[in-house]
Amino acid sequence: MAAETSQSVMYSIWAADNVVYGPVELPSLITWVKDERVLAETWVFDGQNDRWRKAATLPELALFFRKKGQPGAASASPAFHVGHDDITPGMLRRVKALAELSDEQLARFVNYMEAQPVRQWAQIVKQGDPDDGMYLVLDGELRVRLMISGKETILATLGPGECFGEIALLDQGPRAADVVANKDSILLKISSEAFEKLRREAPELSAPILFAISKTLAARIRADNKRIKDSVNFARAAAH
Repeated sequence: MAAETSQSVMYSIWAADNVVYGPVELPSLITWVKDERVLAETWVFDGQNDRWRKAATLPELALFFRKKGQPGAASASPAFHVGHDDITPGMLRRVKALAELSDEQLARFVNYMEAQPVRQWAQIVKQGDPDDGMYLVLDGELRVRLMISGKETILATLGPGECFGEIALLDQGPRAADVVANKDSILLKISSEAFEKLRREAPELSAPILFAISKTLAARIRADNKRIKDSVNFARAAAH
């Protein structure tokens, strides 16, 4: 697993027209892979290790090529597989709640998590079911919805770097809404049981993770409070 520092690693791309593009950060490079501007055989300069490598051999990109099933990548199966070896600290750092954790902390944390690829339209959680863990979105897009009188109301759309189910790590209450995949996605799940194991075995690791999750929840509550306040003010203004 290639180590990354908290400083962004930069990449350059030797394109088919013999022009070098970049440098760019990992999120931009992943977007180019998805847009097929960077293929499995494209040469990429890895600024962290100071060398040129074919795109499909970069650990940070390997699972995206496996998912796409491009020539030169690892062979893809109908239910594309993602394992712990595919997940790097740099990919985990895309998740806002984990952005400030060190590579060593992230590498240990992933051992308590389960990689979960999901196909488009799959339902990940269902409203009312027991809340059994937190999910991190590494790739893809999900929607959070409520079904009211047979009609779907979308509460939020989640993309790479976001998470849901954080409260499950604290109270294991029922799910408040459905979460459905809008497209093929890659998630990491930590169950309540696994987090309890982490808390017992490595309290020095669980503490900063809980603090990071608490900051994310606090920001979400502040944003919700602002939306409620703005809605009340708008309703009052409309009444006059």
